[in-house]
Amino acid sequence: MKYLVQLSRIFVGVLFIISGFIKLNDPLGFSYKLQEYFGADVLNMELLIPYALLISVFVVVFEVVLGVFLLIGYQTKFTVYSLLAMIVFFTFLTFYSAYFDKVKDCGCFGDALKLTPWESFTKDVILLVLILILVYGLKHIQPIFSKLPTTVMALLSFIISLWFGYHVLMHLPSIDFRAYAIGKNIQEQMAIPDNAPKPVLEYTWTFKVNGENQEFITNGSYPSVDGDYVGVETKTIDEGYIPPIQDFSIESEDEDLTAYFLEKDKLVLVAMYNITTAETDGVAKLKSFTEKAAKKGYTVIGLTSSGNTEKQKVKETYGLNFDFYLCDEKVIKTIVRSNPGVVLLEKGTVINKAHWNDIADIEL
Repeated sequence: MKYLVQLSRIFVGVLFIISGFIKLNDPLGFSYKLQEYFGADVLNMELLIPYALLISVFVVVFEVVLGVFLLIGYQTKFTVYSLLAMIVFFTFLTFYSAYFDKVKDCGCFGDALKLTPWESFTKDVILLVLILILVYGLKHIQPIFSKLPTTVMALLSFIISLWFGYHVLMHLPSIDFRAYAIGKNIQEQMAIPDNAPKPVLEYTWTFKVNGENQEFITNGSYPSVDGDYVGVETKTIDEGYIPPIQDFSIESEDEDLTAYFLEKDKLVLVAMYNITTAETDGVAKLKSFTEKAAKKGYTVIGLTSSGNTEKQKVKETYGLNFDFYLCDEKVIKTIVRSNPGVVLLEKGTVINKAHWNDIADIEL
């Protein structure tokens, strides 16, 4: 039992640190995932949506700290029972999401590793079993250092985690796992290779045969049945190849200009997913930067999901001399974790990106 507890201790501790650190690298992204869970069509807890970022930071810092606490043997009873409470909650959440098909990706490992809802639930069940072993063998979890070093390490883990979370919020994630990372080409991320796996669908046809409804299953072909057609239902067995970028677009009121702008040699995208909630200090920095970029030969455009009234108001208020185009809010949030944020493109390849705090550091 002692060895099983120690193996569980190492596995759970390391996994919580890795999972927590990946989300701590992008707490804003995790807060967007929490907003999905809090939405009316999932948990119907919309009153928590305004606090999603605060909850996000608390959860991921707590996750990392508990992992460290477990490995070094600090406050073992508090640590193990906190881990149990956390995994019970997450197991319920992933089961609910999987069973009712509400959230396609739990966000357990941020954008670094995508898990299906059932994969997430399975992972949580395994962790639950391992943590129950820790509860049962609590007496075997002892500190690996003396009291003072253990306390210092525990305190440092909390301070460093909190500092790192604050740092990435004020700038950008230190490691960018998304399809819009520096060096990635948007057109390539949108393309589907010729030899890519195709979606596999199952068709259930209903026919009335001899006065009774009967079902016939095919892969898409119309069944040869001596009866009257009633209806058909489709089920996705395998989604096939899904490109990393699916919904990116740059649209005016009249046309889709995505291909046109992605062929530009020097393009500055000012990403502002919601103009009304954009940081005013950041918007105030845009005028001088975009004018400087225009003088150096860059095409400057804005991307937003906001309407024409908001677009015109922000241009007049801050003296902005570039046009805003439409793009899906979720896509803009994925491109850059800042509102506003700036992205430099060269023929669709991301050359640089910056939080509004770092606009002055961008080299043109």
